[in-house]
Amino acid sequence: MTAPIRVLVCDDQVLIRTGLVTIIGAQPDMEVAGECGDGQAAVDLAGQVHPDVVVMDVRMPVLDGIEATRLLAGAGVPHPVKVLVVTTFNLDEYVYEALRAGASGFLLKDAPPAQLLHGIRTVGTGAALLDPEVTRRLVGRYAARIRPSEGTSPDIPLTPRELEVLRLIANGLSNSEIAATLVISPETVKTFVSRILAKLNLRDRVQAVVYAYRQGLVT
Repeated sequence: MTAPIRVLVCDDQVLIRTGLVTIIGAQPDMEVAGECGDGQAAVDLAGQVHPDVVVMDVRMPVLDGIEATRLLAGAGVPHPVKVLVVTTFNLDEYVYEALRAGASGFLLKDAPPAQLLHGIRTVGTGAALLDPEVTRRLVGRYAARIRPSEGTSPDIPLTPRELEVLRLIANGLSNSEIAATLVISPETVKTFVSRILAKLNLRDRVQAVVYAYRQGLVT
């Protein structure tokens, strides 16, 4: 049998945290590794219980979820933890900062339990979770901030087809939408995505979106 996904829940609202713990703990393929109420506690506890996924709130005392995510999953962290940011605040700024900090996904707390559980499973497998519409809005608003002023790098080690797939990822298309657009199978799209991430040394498709904008591949 496959080992259960170990989840650390971090939310300063006890009622919400208890609800999350109850939902996650009831799943046969998940295990609650711990729970806490502030970002610093999440960082400390993660070092003790070694979760596969941290479900992280944004607005919390002591240390907010963005900074906690940076300490758990940001650039230079020797053993990064996958972080799924879950918040009541549907603000692009939070999404942008959470992803910059190293989060692998972003969900709203009013999402149905099935969507939360899907998000944990998705992030737990190493994939990224970002709704295509959120991606489109996010990059549309922050493209200028993401893209460097010096322009495009000429040395992108991708084939023309891989570049095409990368552009579609950056435009917020899901694998199924990319498959329909290019008239190829979803399995082929998955293969292309894996190659792109490996060639560019990127962790997930969220980083691929940022990379595409930094290189000026999309506008």
